Amino acid sequence: MCEFCCLVINAYLCRRVLCFRLFISNVDIAEQGFTVKLTYKEFVMTTKEKYWKYSLVIIILALGLLIAIELMSFWSGLLGALTVYVLVRNQMFFLADKRHWKRSVAAGLISLEVVLCFVLPIGALSWMAVNYVQGIDFSNLSDIDPRQIIAPIEEAARTVRRSTGFNILSSETLSSAVSVLPKIGQTVMGWVSSFFVNVGVMVFVLYFMLVGGRRMENYVRGVLPFNPSDTDSVLRQIHRIIRSNAVGIPLLGVIQGLVATLGYWIFSAPNVVLFGMLTCVSTIIPIVGTSLVWVPLAVYMALTGHTIHALGVLAYGAMVVSQSDNLIRLVIQRQMADIHPLVTIFGVVVGLPLFGFMGIIFGPLLISMFLLCADIFKREYLNN
Repeated sequence: MCEFCCLVINAYLCRRVLCFRLFISNVDIAEQGFTVKLTYKEFVMTTKEKYWKYSLVIIILALGLLIAIELMSFWSGLLGALTVYVLVRNQMFFLADKRHWKRSVAAGLISLEVVLCFVLPIGALSWMAVNYVQGIDFSNLSDIDPRQIIAPIEEAARTVRRSTGFNILSSETLSSAVSVLPKIGQTVMGWVSSFFVNVGVMVFVLYFMLVGGRRMENYVRGVLPFNPSDTDSVLRQIHRIIRSNAVGIPLLGVIQGLVATLGYWIFSAPNVVLFGMLTCVSTIIPIVGTSLVWVPLAVYMALTGHTIHALGVLAYGAMVVSQSDNLIRLVIQRQMADIHPLVTIFGVVVGLPLFGFMGIIFGPLLISMFLLCADIFKREYLNN
């Protein structure tokens, strides 16, 4: 009983309510409206109860880790569903709560909207690309002297050999390069199939997230290990970062596509609209980005005899398109979520290996959550 009396006195002096869910009669201590309800068994957890508690924690962690590993190939679809849910949840609440639609009907309609927004642009771009390739006149390439193409390559190979002693045009090197081509094709086909599978997973999961709605959100809110104020801060930060990246990245692509299209038109590039759309899509590719479009375009124009225009496209892409990418990206994300540029840069570096394409969104979110949790820990436990 001495231990119990000490705990009662400590709780009385500190004015903190200490409560675990066990059964026995309560002891009340009140002063100035402050009440503490304590029992002896509420402070003494038996060995069996500790065993139950920690065993359950271990089981939850083990099963969660196993499920996460098995679903690793579907992470893009699952994270995509979360991203789209943040963007369309207000539509769902409007249809279900204000218009009193059945939740299943409203969720199905919004899921169809998402499918159309994904499938139609990709289908239109693919159709334009196929038509353009079919319409290319390759007869102009027959007038090109092959030595004009081979000579610079041989000169670069000689320079590398003098500097490093490695002959990049040796038979062994060429054989190795040729053997890699089938693997590249298999990798590309794997990416394509994985993309469509994850789109299907995204739509499927999104439907049930929309049906769950507020009930799902309240459950998640109750599971988070924060007090109500910190929980609101965490959820608000998650919502802000996901929304800023999900809206900002397409907006960046559209703006940069328009900037590139203007340059292609000025320098008389072929099929300006198609290459403008390809530039818009390529903004999501890290590091190389839009250079995947304007560099091959400049090479093609040079090979077809438009050397001056090719140099113009190359210079415009390097000085205007590439630099506008960095500027517009930082401005958009700074305005929409007030994210520090370093969080965005290192977030993308961390997120891409972990989450694939969705790492562009969830990489910065991961770093922001780390900083926010560190701030909560400092505020709750170190400052006091």
